[in-house]
Amino acid sequence: MAIYTALISPQDVLSNLHRQDWVIVDCRFDLMQPDWGFLSYQEGHIPGAVYADLDRDLSGPRTPLTGRHPLPDPDVFCRRLSQWGIDPTKQVVVYDTVGGAFAARLWWLLRFFYHEAVAILDGGFDHWVRQGFPVEKGVHTNSPSIFRAQPKPSFFVTTAEIEQHLQQPRFLLIDARAPERYRGETEPIDPVAGHIPGAVNRFHQNNLNPDGTFKSPVTLREEFTALLGSTPPEQVVVYCGSGVTSCHHILAMEIAGLHGARLYVGSWSEWIRDPNRPIAFGTE
Repeated sequence: MAIYTALISPQDVLSNLHRQDWVIVDCRFDLMQPDWGFLSYQEGHIPGAVYADLDRDLSGPRTPLTGRHPLPDPDVFCRRLSQWGIDPTKQVVVYDTVGGAFAARLWWLLRFFYHEAVAILDGGFDHWVRQGFPVEKGVHTNSPSIFRAQPKPSFFVTTAEIEQHLQQPRFLLIDARAPERYRGETEPIDPVAGHIPGAVNRFHQNNLNPDGTFKSPVTLREEFTALLGSTPPEQVVVYCGSGVTSCHHILAMEIAGLHGARLYVGSWSEWIRDPNRPIAFGTE
């Protein structure tokens, strides 16, 4: 059987809805209305899908030093995966309603914990509904399984490493936020505007077609190659507001065959915790 590690089409999900060795996870979320995702999930979701909450399930508790979505505790996260029925034998499919911007966080986390068989539903729930495919209401649960793994520390960089990078540049830093947030013209979520000095900008939604599906591997490779220049992909670090939507870039680069980019988990919301850290504005 094929293993899906990046994208999967609605048709392929539909063909495998009967499989007991597949787990589907609904990752719908709204930063401004945190309860919206679960409420929408209950109103209608892909049959058999369980729900993952960005704040409660895919992030750890905030502290005065962290960003808005720190990594979950490994033991707690593995227990949650087990509750959802995920183990090393399962193919996992994740989806949301924003082109994978939130689902990519779970995609990245599973790979962070050595689980490669995870793919994002291309086009998300809206694309599924447009195809006329089945939807169920309520809350679904799976039989518990056992997931045990330790994370890969090489998958991310810390704030200390970003500070060292500013003193002695060693990677390309990509800001995945909207251009106006990157330039510091507006900041609707965090208390301080601007970006990390030296970072270049590529909005994560630029990875998508107008219908919310991902651009082709060829197109993504061309666009990221133009952005990276001579920088190899393993020397790329991506960030956003809180380390969530930047995972979308890592996925897009994987689709493009550009492997090895890392995540700055703390991202902008952690960077600005210390007012002494430098901030840039505009396109500098």
